[in-house]
Amino acid sequence: MNLDSILSKELAALEKADLLRRLRPADEPGLLNFAANDYLGLSRHPALIEAARKASADHGAGAGASRLVTGTNSAVLALEEELAAWKEKEAALVFSSGYAAALGTIPALVGKGDTVILDKLAHASLIDAARLSGATLRVFPHNSVNKLAALLQKLSGRILIVTESIFSMDGDAAPLREIVELKDKHGAWLFVDEAHATGLYGPTGAGLIADAGLSARVEIVMGTLSKALGSVGGYLAGSRTAIDWFINRARSFIYSTALPPGVIAAGRAAVELTRSPEGDQLRARLRHNIAHFHAGLPITWKNKTLSSSAIQPLICGESSAALQMAADLRRRGFLIPAIRYPTVPRHAARLRVTLSTAHYESDINALNRALAAH
Repeated sequence: MNLDSILSKELAALEKADLLRRLRPADEPGLLNFAANDYLGLSRHPALIEAARKASADHGAGAGASRLVTGTNSAVLALEEELAAWKEKEAALVFSSGYAAALGTIPALVGKGDTVILDKLAHASLIDAARLSGATLRVFPHNSVNKLAALLQKLSGRILIVTESIFSMDGDAAPLREIVELKDKHGAWLFVDEAHATGLYGPTGAGLIADAGLSARVEIVMGTLSKALGSVGGYLAGSRTAIDWFINRARSFIYSTALPPGVIAAGRAAVELTRSPEGDQLRARLRHNIAHFHAGLPITWKNKTLSSSAIQPLICGESSAALQMAADLRRRGFLIPAIRYPTVPRHAARLRVTLSTAHYESDINALNRALAAH
């Protein structure tokens, strides 16, 4: 049987289970986007667009090589210095994406004979990185400090705890202080993905770790430029020694072409803006939009699991129900794709509504009226 015949059968099985994905344009006229991670609306901010335009005009559209060849320039080094200072770390390192950051660094930290302990709802990039490392993998129930403590009691040797600070599909927060206390007690290391917290928490938007005053106690902080910061790329922040190690051992860093000058410039502009008084105003507007969404949400959804973050999971249960609801909302002018297994657990398919500073109260009101039909 040839390749296409085999794959066609597999695709048919996915479709029968309501798990088939297709690419559809997200920029259709008239669609209100309630699914993007552009929480502060920075992807269309004039400062980022102008920074990207000027850098591209001055330095070209591409970086030309990997960072260890010719892809490192003064702009990316300046961005890394700014990220490190923002995250209250000695150094930072920019990768081509958050996925690449995870995939390169976790296997550089641990391997065969070591242990990685993951929150059950950790992002796929963190799971894949842990598996790739060859370390023994242990999973604790979502945000269960007691189970994490029980696992740590049984383990010895090099142990890396991995969690998100704000979870990408549920929008809830990790109990960071309790995890840090356990990590210190048992001599483990902690790797925290702040992808959905960076820009949104703390007095300058540095993230949930900084907001909790734990920056000095978390060994490795991961984040992206592609969500609240409105650009693209991933980064790690930590000690100078750790960053030097990643430069030498993180394969996704070593063997990837560097990010283009325009992307780096947009990232720098985003960090500067997010740390400024305008960033404070944007965070306040986002908090207002979240509260406005909650206040107007139909009673049928108020009893569902919501969050205080920009991520609002509307749990539908089965994939078919989430697909039908997403299709109906699209017909009504709202872009909120169905999120299904394996991105979320089986029987926990959902619409993942994300709020942004780009939304007006009238947009949110219209969405809540549409949700009243479900």
